[in-house]
Amino acid sequence: MDNFSDIFVGFTDLWSNPQLLGMIAIALVLIYLGIAKQMEPLLLIPIGVGIILANMPLGEAIMPIVGTESGGFLYYFRHYLLLNGIIPLLIFFGLGAHTDFEPLLARPSTFLLGAAAQFGVFAALIGTILLGLLPIFDFNLKDAASVAIIGGAEGPTTVYVASKMWQLGAHDSTLPAVIVACYSYMALVPIIQPPIIRLLTTKKERMIKMAYAERPVSRKTKILFPIITFLLCGLFIPKAIPLIGMFTFGNLLRECGVADRLLKTAQNELMNITIILLGITVGSLMIASDFFTLSTIAVFILGIFAFASATAAGLILGKVMCRLSGGKINPMIGAAGVSAVPMAARVVQNMAAKEDSSNFILMHAMGPNVAGAIGAAVAGGILLALIQ
Repeated sequence: MDNFSDIFVGFTDLWSNPQLLGMIAIALVLIYLGIAKQMEPLLLIPIGVGIILANMPLGEAIMPIVGTESGGFLYYFRHYLLLNGIIPLLIFFGLGAHTDFEPLLARPSTFLLGAAAQFGVFAALIGTILLGLLPIFDFNLKDAASVAIIGGAEGPTTVYVASKMWQLGAHDSTLPAVIVACYSYMALVPIIQPPIIRLLTTKKERMIKMAYAERPVSRKTKILFPIITFLLCGLFIPKAIPLIGMFTFGNLLRECGVADRLLKTAQNELMNITIILLGITVGSLMIASDFFTLSTIAVFILGIFAFASATAAGLILGKVMCRLSGGKINPMIGAAGVSAVPMAARVVQNMAAKEDSSNFILMHAMGPNVAGAIGAAVAGGILLALIQ
């Protein structure tokens, strides 16, 4: 009979820890947004499932054997795939294989928009440090760096930098909050960015049509770009080598034209498997006992501040470039500098089309969009180099 009573022990654990119900509710909301609203379904659905698995009574999927180092399958996913950086690096490899740098190379000035959007990273860094001075918070410099990287709006970079900062001494509760906040805000790009764009641009500016480059980018240029980018970033910012190296390696496979089998694997099978592992493992970090804290709420608020600051910085530089070019550059493309490829670029295109249905600036927005991905990795490398 004792064994029979163990069957219902989950209800007892749930009754004694009602926070588990709160986490399950959050998970169901994420799954709903992924399915019903189609907001980043490839990530939000696995994240939601991971949250439920991690918060089931007794935590069988995480650490079922008390007092030992062995645990459930999510324990191994977390410690050997996520926290050591393998999953985010594989994601960055797949992103590189999917990324077309032609819009950026056709208009190199958009590099500046991707760089400007990284202002959000350093604005959030300062904000978190200042908040940590208050007696009700316990943020240290590693926590501040983890929160700041949300401003790059680049999921793999955020996971990689936040996990490294966790290894260096960031609080346990900061890592899951940062990662979930980053992916949540990436999914909410179509909701977050439009009000900021309308606030900082005029209708006339949003209706500007941009001409395309007269000469196409050569194949040689496309091949040399990832190689040169990797070498320069590796020499100037060695801490960014893992991220930039995998990203440019994936892009080189795309552009070289002689490794189709490897390219298809990177774009499809490997990428899909890694996204599943990323989503379910990120969800498993959201343990009820660590998540319902004042610090977690602060991380989400600081994350939206980082994201909004990055968008605003890109738009402001876009307006400057618009003036300097005599009105030939639509300043909205600066909002795409936050990375979040390709959602931010699509938001810009949708807003341009609302003002003028014949205005097509998607490819122009893709330039700063992919520049933002590189910029976020560089910003992450700088944080890792400065904070030890």
